Amino acid sequence: MKKSTDNGMKDGLSADEFAGMREKLRDAFPPVEQLENGAELRRDLWPEMLRRLERPQVRVPWFDWALLAASAAAAIFFPALIPALLYHL
Repeated sequence: MKKSTDNGMKDGLSADEFAGMREKLRDAFPPVEQLENGAELRRDLWPEMLRRLERPQVRVPWFDWALLAASAAAAIFFPALIPALLYHL
């Protein structure tokens, strides 16, 4: 491990850390030459986007609305509760 500077940060990556980082980046990204030549993605993203758009929307249950209404009523009728509730967050 390299010596740290006075601010607690390492001077840089060791050779092993650098080699591991390089290998991970090579696995994650295609070579730049492929990208410049108009290479295709590994898979088509449009069908996945269409499936996501066709999924039913998330509905909020009635009980959540009741809890929201009760908390709003409590905030209106007992405004001193607001700082107490914020303190506990």
